[in-house]
Amino acid sequence: MSLVGHDLTTKPLSYAVLLEGLKAAGEDTRLRLLAVLGEAELTVSDLTEILGQSQPRISRHLKLLADAGLVERHREASWMFYRRAAEGPGACLASILLQLLDPLDDVARRDRERLAEVRAARAQAAQTYFAAHAAQWDAIRSLHVPETAVEAAVREALSGRPIDSLLDLGTGTGRMLELFAPEIGRGLGIDLSPDMLGIARAHLEQAGIRNCSVRQGDIYNLAMPRDSFDAIIVHQVLHFLDDAGRAVREAARLLRPGGRLLVIDFAPHDLEFLREAHAHRRLGFSAEAVENWLAQAGLVPTLHRLLAPERGGGDALTVSLWLARDPRVAEAQEQREVA
Repeated sequence: MSLVGHDLTTKPLSYAVLLEGLKAAGEDTRLRLLAVLGEAELTVSDLTEILGQSQPRISRHLKLLADAGLVERHREASWMFYRRAAEGPGACLASILLQLLDPLDDVARRDRERLAEVRAARAQAAQTYFAAHAAQWDAIRSLHVPETAVEAAVREALSGRPIDSLLDLGTGTGRMLELFAPEIGRGLGIDLSPDMLGIARAHLEQAGIRNCSVRQGDIYNLAMPRDSFDAIIVHQVLHFLDDAGRAVREAARLLRPGGRLLVIDFAPHDLEFLREAHAHRRLGFSAEAVENWLAQAGLVPTLHRLLAPERGGGDALTVSLWLARDPRVAEAQEQREVA
């Protein structure tokens, strides 16, 4: 657990904050909730499954933790997501308390095991969906997104600089690799689904593309050294993930100095059916949320662009593009100029 951003020597906690925080955390279920929410962003339904307690009981404890500033919540259509507080005095206290908790404690260990089961079930649900729709994936996506406009915007965002090595995370059918293959040195697509990888390989072979390949991998734990790619694309992937910010940080780790990360996803929407019908974990993202993740990953956001749907109506989706760069080249140049 990190205390970055909280200087206890200059910003001590007030008596009221400390007392309320300790009262809120000083109960078995609430301390367990705080520990689990330090690991992941979860819904009440997730937490009832992990802790094995009723939804009203979990909701009541979450309210006390939120009122004390130890956890934060946000609503997304009909779902409420909870996580450990990231800012404020409550976040500082939560960090301290969780550092004191023995990770090998039997209760904490069992809760983490059940959390792993919940995550595995989500991953399986997403993979089952992909397996059932692999051949129709491009067609399904085109129902929600004007692909020609998106592809033009993607090319424009990454134009102006040569790309020697390109990484496409959640490559799906391999379309992004196909799009950039003529102008890059090499391209690699990563996907969890063997069915999608089979479709991507077939597309690349049919197009006669030899400088791009695909392989199975975990977007949270990419088995590649840092500083490996000039450009990384994360196209319509984050809304399927349990922890989008973690995926952004892992992608940023692989960027070379001066490299660029391009995220394409949906703007916030209320199409609740996408959760059940298409395994969407999140209903789009605000500009602030993604820019926060980029900044926390050590990148500098340079572009945010909205692509409005071609048709209006409540079932239309808006696409957002975020571009960020690794600042290390710029920092080195500034240091040389100062010297």
